Amino acid sequence: MDGMGSADDAPPEIAEKVRTALRTVTDPELGINIVDLGLVYDVEVEEGEAKVTMTLTSPGCPAGGQILGGAKDAAESVDGVEEAVVSLVWKPFWTPERIDPAVRAMMGF
Repeated sequence: MDGMGSADDAPPEIAEKVRTALRTVTDPELGINIVDLGLVYDVEVEEGEAKVTMTLTSPGCPAGGQILGGAKDAAESVDGVEEAVVSLVWKPFWTPERIDPAVRAMMGF
């Protein structure tokens, strides 16, 4: 063993359940969940820890703290997740093109 964690530490379905739970977190300004908005870049679960990498629609987003806290709470609500770490990144920068195509069509983009 090289000491590195393997992808087998948690079943992939736990990460998918975290992603599903994150759909309950809505951007209050747009009224759309953070997954469909394309704000969630990555979800990994290893040994009970969910790592969520995400962004916000803008650095000055007034609901940023609420959204990040909601993401942490949602991830920690999943069976098999003991703790969630939400990392806020600005690269790649979010653009409306990251919105789910079906949702983007509904919004008229």
